[in-house]
Parts: sequence; C-alpha cells; structure tokens
Amino acid sequence: MISSVQQVLCDPEEHNRTIHRLRSAGAILLYPEQSVFGPQVEIGAGTVIEPGVQLLGSTRIGADCLIRSGCVVENASVADRVILRNHCVISDSAIEADATIGPFAHLRPGSNVAAEAHVGNFVEMKKARLGKGAKVGHLSYLGDASVGAGANIGAGVITCNYDGQKKHPTEIGAGAFVGSDSTLVAPVTVGDGAYIGAGSCITRDVPPDSLAVARSRQFTKENWAALRRQKKD
Repeated sequence: MISSVQQVLCDPEEHNRTIHRLRSAGAILLYPEQSVFGPQVEIGAGTVIEPGVQLLGSTRIGADCLIRSGCVVENASVADRVILRNHCVISDSAIEADATIGPFAHLRPGSNVAAEAHVGNFVEMKKARLGKGAKVGHLSYLGDASVGAGANIGAGVITCNYDGQKKHPTEIGAGAFVGSDSTLVAPVTVGDGAYIGAGSCITRDVPPDSLAVARSRQFTKENWAALRRQKKD
C-alpha cells in the first residue's frame, strides 16, 4: 500500500508546483526540497516551515506559525501563531490560535487544543480536548478526555479510558490541578478548581474546589539503612 508521502513524491513536478504556490501565498519554506507538502495543503502568510517537515492530506496551517523540523501533520487544522516544536505527530485534529505543542507530542484523531493551551514533550492525546490556556506539560496520556480552561495536568498523568471492552470518558473541570503521576480511572469527573494530590489513583468523582488524595500513607523507619549495613558487615 502506497503511503501519503510516497503518493506526493511520485510526482515531483506536482510537488514543485505546490511549493511554488505555498511560497507565493507568503509561507516561508526553508529548504523545501527536504520536506513533503501534499497538493491540498494550505499555509498562511508568515508561517515558517523548517526542513524535514511533512504536511499531508487536507492540512491547513494558519498565519505566523512556526513548524519545526521533524513534524508530521496530516488532515489537521492549525490556527494562527501556533508553535509546533520538533518531532510532533498530529493527525485529524484541530489546534487553535497561540497554542504551543511539543516537542515529541502525539495528537491522535479527534484531539482539539484550544487557544493559548500548551501540550508538552512526550504527551499523547486521543479524542481529547484541552481547554483555553490549559497545560499538560510532559509524559502524560489524555484519552477520551475533556480538560477545562486553565487546568494544569502534571507529569505522568494518565486517563485510564479503556476497561478491556469499552472506552470511558474523563471530565476535568476548569482551573483543576492534577498532581504528577496520578491515574484517573474513567468514567470519572474532576470538578472545577479541584486538586488531585500527586501519585493518586482516582476512581470516584471529585467535587469542585476539593482535594482528593488516594495513595498509601508514608512511614519512615529512622536509622534502618545504617542498621542494615551493619548487619551485612
């Protein structure tokens, strides 16, 4: 089966015409012969496309964006002034104005990133919406999830959306704070302004403006390590 990239590169003359069309519309293509541009792709004026980028299908890129090297974007809508940092993979998704994505982010089909939101490095989204100004910084997975405006998702947070048979939704309210390394077992709702303590496994709804902590209590045995070393000696 021929891939989208192979289809484009099978007709170098058409690819050159696409490059000329995009440049004539005001796109800034750096070393475009090192990138791949599908014939349906549109790019707004002032947008900079670095080398090694693949823009495929019906992708639309707005004005004054920065698409850095290694990005692969297919059938996606990217609004004005968006930054896609290096090596992002985005398909069948929408990114609104002034958002920042990556590096190494993966937006799978059905994802939507609202204006001024931030998706950081090694974050994966699938059928998920990130509200205006919300942040999911690094090493997290949002699947079948909705995150409200201004919410903060800590490192290593996972929405456990699949029970082995069905997918279930996670709702995270506006201004909520989900601490690092937390797991949200869907279906579950975290209310507006709620806090989740780091390392929690949340299986029940969390009311607005409340704190939920679901983890084992820490205990400390003082001098235990020194005594253990003495026994070895």
